[in-house]
Amino acid sequence: MSSIQSQLQENAGEGSAVQVVPAAGGEPEGPREDPDRDLVERACAGDRRAFDALLRRHYDRIHRVAWRLTGSHADAQDIAQDVCCTLVEKIGTFRGQSRFTTWLMGIVINACRDHGRRRGTWTRAKDGLLVLAGLARQPDGRDLYRQTWLASELARLDPLLRETVVFVIGEDMTHAEAARALGVAESTVSWRMHEARRQLSTDQE
Repeated sequence: MSSIQSQLQENAGEGSAVQVVPAAGGEPEGPREDPDRDLVERACAGDRRAFDALLRRHYDRIHRVAWRLTGSHADAQDIAQDVCCTLVEKIGTFRGQSRFTTWLMGIVINACRDHGRRRGTWTRAKDGLLVLAGLARQPDGRDLYRQTWLASELARLDPLLRETVVFVIGEDMTHAEAARALGVAESTVSWRMHEARRQLSTDQE
């Protein structure tokens, strides 16, 4: 069993006994403490240093998620820059109904989708990920394990399933957090994770 399949199996129990929660904009997602709260409050109040600190803290995550979803280092850089620009405009709209990272991932996923629509990158991304099966060295020096993982697992999933798996498995988000970031119901995230497990298991048969 591959690494991602084993993680999907471990994750299978989550969401099985939870209630469906509203998508983004609904009730707060839960009591998990937000380590970014102080910086976010200061940034929302116009503190430039706090805003810069938030960007430094989360830039690698923004780039990582964008790279996993597009399979392109260049596209990930463009998307990360787009997200940074969007944050300048939208940081004041954050209301603390979720963790800052959950809200941020919603912006990242929208930026990836917009970029894909502009550039037609969803198809190219899948093709690019499949090329990684040849284990060609990537310009940004990604290690062999990640290349193999992306090529053999994520590339087989359609974009909606891939987005969900990247958040839940790659970013260790709960189903509730992923649901808010993706703007869907928690039950949808649970279904997508189940479908990803099913598709990957079928491919191995």
